[in-house]
Amino acid sequence: MLFNPSLSVTILGALSLLPTVRSSPLLSLSEQSLNKRISFEGSTSITLALNADFPDPAFVQHTDGSWYAFGTNGNGKRIQVAHSTDFVSWNLLDVEALPTLSGWETEPDHWAPDVFKRSDGKYVMYYSAIVSSNPNRHCIGVAIADSTNPAGPYIPTSTNNPLACPLEQGGAIDANSFQDSDGTRYILYKIDGNSVGHGGDCNNSIEPLAATPIMLQRLSEDGVTPVGDAVQLIDRDASDGPLVEAPSLVRAGDGTYLLFYSTHCFTDVKYDVRVATASSITGPYSKNGVSVLALNDQLYGPGGATILNDGNMLFHGWCNGNSVRCMYAAHMDVSGGSPFVE
Repeated sequence: MLFNPSLSVTILGALSLLPTVRSSPLLSLSEQSLNKRISFEGSTSITLALNADFPDPAFVQHTDGSWYAFGTNGNGKRIQVAHSTDFVSWNLLDVEALPTLSGWETEPDHWAPDVFKRSDGKYVMYYSAIVSSNPNRHCIGVAIADSTNPAGPYIPTSTNNPLACPLEQGGAIDANSFQDSDGTRYILYKIDGNSVGHGGDCNNSIEPLAATPIMLQRLSEDGVTPVGDAVQLIDRDASDGPLVEAPSLVRAGDGTYLLFYSTHCFTDVKYDVRVATASSITGPYSKNGVSVLALNDQLYGPGGATILNDGNMLFHGWCNGNSVRCMYAAHMDVSGGSPFVE
């Protein structure tokens, strides 16, 4: 989700009330260093990977072994791109991954992109954008790279029709691609019930609270064509605050499906990463209510995570005096049903 300037007074005011946030060791650009080690419950793999505003990171590996990450609009780009050869040190690239728009979308928001490589070698991007006919809603679009370069440029596949667009329920954001062990391809996304909420944190903490379910849609091999109807995997409950969002699905080494997601408002220090588990991809999924990433004296509002089956992980957290969300890299143990950051 993009930091909305209209919410900045509320957001920064709320953050300033918290001593742990005011005393953040990540105070300014000059005081930060890339590859700064971050600890969370004994973890050793977390690093400050990109000292720049780069929310909602997702990533894909290129055929040359290097990595490309993609982030919510910022730094003058609709879709940001970063590159790494080792998954630890990252560089922000001066490229625009999405230079053209489709007919259904408009500026300025382009949130939470996700990219995967198809079997034909093409790179496919999912992203959320404002619906031009309804500026209070976001929906999910698809674009395909016009070459074998993961950095793009990506060209939208449809002029008029987003891939997922449940407008009456609030629209859709936070797409995540997943390919099961049998080769079946899926997309996950959040129905953005916040946009039809009644105010408060993330517009959804005043009763009656709107649903913000995480959905699973099967796709054909092209990653563009839906097969059947979407199914709901989880929804928010009282312990999640106003929402669940930012899904990322992994199949653990023991065959368990691990659905990672964030809870609470992205401006809240309770923003975190949790996991729900299931023995079948369509569920039912069980939440354990435990944060696999959460606030500590070095991490503020960690969330928006993407995790792949090999355990590589990117997420964002507030940094630089809580003015932007930097990108962090980590490794998650996904060998079984109780994942943890290594």
